[in-house]
Amino acid sequence: MRGLLGRRRQPPPLPLFPGAKRSSAPASLLFARLRRVLPASRLLRLLLLLALLSLVPPAFFHLRLRRFHRMRERKCGWITSPPMVCAHGGDSTNAFPNSMEAFRMALEARVDCVEVDVSRSSDGVLFALHDRDLQKISGNSTAKVGHWSTDEIKALSSRFQLSKNVQNEEVPKAEDALAMIAQSVRQVILDVKVGPPLFEKGLADDVLSLLKRTNCKNCLVWAKSDDLGRDMIKLSEDVMSTGRRTELVRLKGAKVAGVYHPLIQEKVVKVMRRHDKKVFAWTVDDSNSMEKMLYEHVDAIVTSNPSLLQQLMHETRTECMEDGISFP
Repeated sequence: MRGLLGRRRQPPPLPLFPGAKRSSAPASLLFARLRRVLPASRLLRLLLLLALLSLVPPAFFHLRLRRFHRMRERKCGWITSPPMVCAHGGDSTNAFPNSMEAFRMALEARVDCVEVDVSRSSDGVLFALHDRDLQKISGNSTAKVGHWSTDEIKALSSRFQLSKNVQNEEVPKAEDALAMIAQSVRQVILDVKVGPPLFEKGLADDVLSLLKRTNCKNCLVWAKSDDLGRDMIKLSEDVMSTGRRTELVRLKGAKVAGVYHPLIQEKVVKVMRRHDKKVFAWTVDDSNSMEKMLYEHVDAIVTSNPSLLQQLMHETRTECMEDGISFP
């Protein structure tokens, strides 16, 4: 067969750079177009190059200026509509949380808002008390307010203070706490605790009865229990309410979203705004987290150290004014 067909032809050698020829034509075309666009004179080309280079610094400065304005807006934008400073259990830096002394210190600091923990005793009395605080006072790490009677809670008065100026202060009833603080602040938050043995049973009625007796028009009720929140909304349209868990917009009718502060970011705040809800951040006790909440433009910051937050807000206002920012 090989003799009949003759010697097989060898294929032509492939070029070392097969794309070189193909790419040279477009490159030549590009240079030709540039020559037609650019001036023929070398001097004019040099002047054109210098003109283009002169645009670089202004463009760079403009970008830096925009970045600076964004950072300044983030740092100082909250000042035109500052968040409420809300004392968590009063000012508990030098007094026991939810004590009358802590509430008095918060009022002296001129806070905008006070948060009160509300728990129900075994005989149906609402106290300004948290299970955690009861455990500290009683020395019983498993104590629950719902298992203690009014007389048993009152008997703890000798241990219920941190300040040396306060002696034998009783654990306050929620009614007494509201009578002291409601007329002196913009907002009162009742953080209603649901626990054994009754849990939500009749709790909404008890809370509404408290609000009617004290005529608290600026009270906001929040709770981790959706059932309690729904009961409050059904029974009264006059009381602001919220759920306080990690889910965002889940409780229909709630006007405020109480959000754990590490979860708050710009997207979360935008979602709340779209659903016409205010954002209350809790519980924010260190300066870095406070600063972040200011930058996120939340509506209220709940803190156990309101004086620290007020100091931070004052310092930030001063810095912004020194930077030449004017506010209405």
